[in-house]
Amino acid sequence: MTDDTDRHNAKMAKKKAARDKIMATKTEEKGLVIVHTGKGKGKSSAAFGMIFRCIAHQMPCAVVQFIKGGMETGERSLIQSHFSDACQFYTMGEGFTWETQDKSRDIEMAQTAWEKAKDLIVDPAIRMVLLDEINIALRYDYIDVAEVVAFLKEQKPEMTHVVLTGRNAKEELLEIADLATEMELLKHPFRSGVKAQAGVEY
Repeated sequence: MTDDTDRHNAKMAKKKAARDKIMATKTEEKGLVIVHTGKGKGKSSAAFGMIFRCIAHQMPCAVVQFIKGGMETGERSLIQSHFSDACQFYTMGEGFTWETQDKSRDIEMAQTAWEKAKDLIVDPAIRMVLLDEINIALRYDYIDVAEVVAFLKEQKPEMTHVVLTGRNAKEELLEIADLATEMELLKHPFRSGVKAQAGVEY
């Protein structure tokens, strides 16, 4: 071996030992509150990645979509056609607020979605619940963030994961999150005149 290879191997062995020492201290398991927010693309996509992981691990899960309505999405089609026994799927919204142009109806639908979400979260058989675009409903005060925070703190079962997506996550939600990720927008094809496309956006 060359001196460079020897140095590299020694460095990696040292790094592995340090990493193993850190990992040995991580022994706790708990249900997490996970928030995906920010202006960048990928919030729901990352959340659905976790849903598919749950399905692969035979962990019952559920999805409640707060905003997305009539538009068909790849995630919903795949889950409903192939994994409906493993993942319950509820599309409760009717589209974005600027499309419905009916605030009272939007509030009613958001409240109904939240009631369904609570039922799913407290179901002891379900291991993960994705609340897709709930942050938008919270941003417009269609749902009281204090109620959501209190419910997650006081009534969420210990081992249940809850994932909340959407832009402009409220500070109260971020404060109780175990994992919070902000998607940063660097470039987006929409700004160059490219429309939303199957397989990328939906």
